[in-house]
Amino acid sequence: MVKPIKILKSWKIETNAMQTSKQYSTHRRVDGANIWLEAVGPTASLSSRNVPYNFEVLPTEEEVGLAMFNELKSYADSRFGDITIVLLGGRGAQAMYRIIQGLAETTAIDDLLSRLNVFTQDALAPMRMNNSLSFVRDFERLLGPNFFKKVKSFTPMQTETSDIEGDLLLYLDKLDSLGGIDIFFLGLGPEANAASHLCYIKPGSGARFGDIAGIIPISQSIVDHHIGKFKAGGSPISTDDEAECRSAAYILTLGPAAILGARMIVQSIVDASTAPAKRASFKRLIETEIADEPAAAGIQLDENPGLWIRLHENVRSFVLPDLLTD
Repeated sequence: MVKPIKILKSWKIETNAMQTSKQYSTHRRVDGANIWLEAVGPTASLSSRNVPYNFEVLPTEEEVGLAMFNELKSYADSRFGDITIVLLGGRGAQAMYRIIQGLAETTAIDDLLSRLNVFTQDALAPMRMNNSLSFVRDFERLLGPNFFKKVKSFTPMQTETSDIEGDLLLYLDKLDSLGGIDIFFLGLGPEANAASHLCYIKPGSGARFGDIAGIIPISQSIVDHHIGKFKAGGSPISTDDEAECRSAAYILTLGPAAILGARMIVQSIVDASTAPAKRASFKRLIETEIADEPAAAGIQLDENPGLWIRLHENVRSFVLPDLLTD
């Protein structure tokens, strides 16, 4: 069942920053305590465009996972060459990962896997890369060793480093050198006042449409949400790992320019039963009318970063029925 949402006016990125090789320079911008790495180039602009936002309600998490996998396979079948994807952490894509893990134990999708350049989208830092609350460890558990042996490349955000910003720039350089993002897998994180976040772009963090990535001071709500979704997903977590995670100072996150520069977004929201605040966040996401005037729209997007997805013209969104209950 597809739920169409009528949008009278929305906004989108007009930028080739993430889809060409070094057509931009990176500017370091500080907004309060937040550091943003902004793409500066002649093609970056914000323009109005009517963009319908649709979501499809599927009956089970397994069917959501299969739908996500089919989007990946269909995209790959329609193109030649390598494909760059950004993985979704936590609960949202676990059903898809179980499908991929099973197929990776055979030769059924070896051609697809051999074409994949795989990136992570956010991280808590500083933190050991082998901490069980690191997305890297969770991906290894969910996708299995054969997946990582067969993909063309895997590039996580480095969190065990004395130069967080420098290593984040190296990560962005590699992403850019591969021609940008083909598929960005996204969820939706709940925030206070029925707001939401994408990746870990927090309300009030000052993210702008040209920001490729950011380094954001951590908040207790983010830590609690991060640990909670790992536990709900079945990750084994030691007391020491949880303590180290709770002492992390920053969130590394891809920014609006990376999300909107992707050729396709595949969104899934499957955990409203364990994160019930997502119901109000999703309701606000689909009901908000984004302002016509760019400055006013920018304020809305900063207050509720989940709205950034509404600016993209190629989104497939899959949700469970419990997201729509009161």
